[in-house]
Amino acid sequence: MFAYKGLSRRVACALRSPARVVLGIETSCDETGAAVMDETGRILGETLHSQKEIHLKAGGIIPTVAQRLHKEHICRVVQEALDRSGVAPSELSAVATTVKPGLALSLGVGLKFSLSFVKLHQKPFIPIHHMEAHALTVRMFQPVEFPFLVLLVSGGHSLLALARGVDDFVLLGQTLDEAPGDTLDKVARRLSLVKHPKCCSLSGGQAIELLAKEGDRLKFQFKIPMGQHYDCNFSFAGLRNQVTIAINKKEKEEGILQGQLLSCVQDIAAATQHTVALHIAKRTFRAILFCKAKGHLPQSNPTLVVSGGVASNEYIRETLRIVTDATGLQLLCPPSEFCTDNGVMIAWNGVERLKEGKGIVSHTQEVCYEPKAPLGRDISTEWNSGSLAKLSTDDKASLVLLL
Repeated sequence: MFAYKGLSRRVACALRSPARVVLGIETSCDETGAAVMDETGRILGETLHSQKEIHLKAGGIIPTVAQRLHKEHICRVVQEALDRSGVAPSELSAVATTVKPGLALSLGVGLKFSLSFVKLHQKPFIPIHHMEAHALTVRMFQPVEFPFLVLLVSGGHSLLALARGVDDFVLLGQTLDEAPGDTLDKVARRLSLVKHPKCCSLSGGQAIELLAKEGDRLKFQFKIPMGQHYDCNFSFAGLRNQVTIAINKKEKEEGILQGQLLSCVQDIAAATQHTVALHIAKRTFRAILFCKAKGHLPQSNPTLVVSGGVASNEYIRETLRIVTDATGLQLLCPPSEFCTDNGVMIAWNGVERLKEGKGIVSHTQEVCYEPKAPLGRDISTEWNSGSLAKLSTDDKASLVLLL
């Protein structure tokens, strides 16, 4: 039996009742999401309000605009999710909300609403780590057992971690500067892809992926980042600088001004996407070797879970599949619509924590949001020890042949 410290007897009984239901709320960036889910993972009701089109016109996410839009829509989004579920607030077992990491102004809106809601209805509150929610989403759809390797790639994050439990993560590596989704968005913006007839309603990453299908990646040769760094960290800012230099050169050659479309946008998109995919794949390959050597993954059916917005990119998925096929891991990704931010993944994380009685606080307890928050315990310094600091010659050769 779980011990629910600090909770009233009435609330503790509600947590142990057979029909437990969780409301999940997400406002960490530019999506206002809410979902109601039962403990089997069945989605009872869901609503998502996207700010994508507004930020696309602005050329990027403006935190104050995101905050205003969250404030304008959060009440409606939550109420719609409840209405569609047929669940009254009094019937909820708990409320789970993203409190870290993310944009401070956006996190603040979701947390303020949630704390008011749980106080009004006297419900337990479950603070959620946004990246933890992404990592566990796949368990809604398949019975993935711990431990497993997880790669989270999005517009704001890029990390590799070992998932050992619902609230037990070991951080192997993370981005040292910007995330891959941010890089793709900035390249798309520099290429003015919003002016391309096929891309006017797409995000930067979606535009790059679409045009890359028509491009020749061999027309531009970009150096894969961090080739001499034998760890699991990522870096994408240098690649973006390489692409910018190439764009400047082509603009001069074609005699056009910045803001006009180059004739070779498809080729630049293809080369950029390919280099991002290779960088991600190589760091993931190294993480797999590390985990196998250290015995961190099970001998039977070891798994790599890939999630986050960039995980919906099919080219990157297929590049990672080459690595997992060669190393004997199964590659699992949530459905594309659940790779991006949504209330469903927050509700599911709440369900998982509710089942294990972990991280649940009383409606009277004060909770603060954290714009920056690492995922789990950082063991990336182990890369500096022994033979694991470098891939063997055979490992390097096999990776070259694979990719």
